[in-house]
Amino acid sequence: MKRMLWIILMMSIGATFTSPLFPLYQERYHLSSLQITILFAVYALFLLPSLLVSGSRGSGWGLKRVLRISIWISILATLVFMGSQQAWLVYAARILEGIAYGTFTGTAVAFLLKQTPGDKIPLAITLSGITVSVGFGLGPALTGLVIQYLHLMPLRVPFWLLTALLVTTWMALETLKDADFLAQKGKPKAAPAPISLGVPSEISPHFWSFSALPIFTLFTLNGIILSLIPSFVKSVLHSSNLSVSGLLILLLLGGGALLQLLPLANEPVTRLRLGIALLSIGAWLVVFSGSTGSIVLLWIGVLVQALGSGWTFQISLRLAGELPHAEARSKVITTFYLAGYAGFIVPVVGTGVLTYFFDLHVSLVVLNILASLLVLYVLGYSVRFRRYYAARKQKEIQVVRSKVAAAGTDQGAMTS
Repeated sequence: MKRMLWIILMMSIGATFTSPLFPLYQERYHLSSLQITILFAVYALFLLPSLLVSGSRGSGWGLKRVLRISIWISILATLVFMGSQQAWLVYAARILEGIAYGTFTGTAVAFLLKQTPGDKIPLAITLSGITVSVGFGLGPALTGLVIQYLHLMPLRVPFWLLTALLVTTWMALETLKDADFLAQKGKPKAAPAPISLGVPSEISPHFWSFSALPIFTLFTLNGIILSLIPSFVKSVLHSSNLSVSGLLILLLLGGGALLQLLPLANEPVTRLRLGIALLSIGAWLVVFSGSTGSIVLLWIGVLVQALGSGWTFQISLRLAGELPHAEARSKVITTFYLAGYAGFIVPVVGTGVLTYFFDLHVSLVVLNILASLLVLYVLGYSVRFRRYYAARKQKEIQVVRSKVAAAGTDQGAMTS
């Protein structure tokens, strides 16, 4: 499990590594706000179909093989970034990044679960969520620190570091075995699974309303930070420190992962309610920091949003792994991540459109109003979900008791 978590951490670092470099690319290649928006959007646009295809077909192709290819593509994207001399090469590298991480995400959790004993699967799901969040935060933080304090080829040197990290990822993967795929060798190949979303009908309304929608909202609000904070810090708060945006993203994502460990409000429904409410409050504080020009308020807003992000991600991922039966778990988790990454497109496209009519601050206000409506829906649906979840848990307790009673009866009969 440890080696697979290392692989997930390194690939997650690579997924957000370029965020602090966007203002530098904008300055070097004279890109407009719309072009920067497109540069961010192409990542998500190519990630989504890659995630869907690999999630549906990954097991048939061999999970380890798919992960190896995704790492190779990520290394290729890094090399293209490193050698880029024209804007179109940066766009090409972003597309490769999206394909690499989409392919990786669609199979990494499934492969992790294959490497994990059955009794540790809930722990593996929890740790994978924390690892992804920490990696997402470390990526921009590492880049920001390198370009701010190393003062050496800021569009080249960070990618030397990333290439080295990705090579260790590849080496770690090669030490793992795909036992299921090896067992299938020599056997007749089954027809490929259809490419589809895998949510069983009996859990569909609860999954979409209280697992997929919260992660969609989380990625939407966090996507605003990831895509706009570098420019926001520079143009609105007038800070020239290039490491600030990276550290803010580290606080948001990495801090959110660590805040999952806080032993407060452990009941899942309550924790998700508080998480998504804090997520929205933090996002509004970030918007108000822009209107007041207060970098202190910005840090506070990101901290509150980090707490909300951590709890929202933790519980919504837990439900995605807990609600379905074991045989449907991998597909449901893939669908969960698909819903999340779809949320990345909203702030990118939405801001790009809105900034044609309003300034950046007003655009953020509009996006936050729309996200707040989703938060209100989730909070309202939580009443229905609490009843369903309580009944489900009660049924599970009754099943366990009946099995224990049956085992006791059998033992008594054998003793007699």
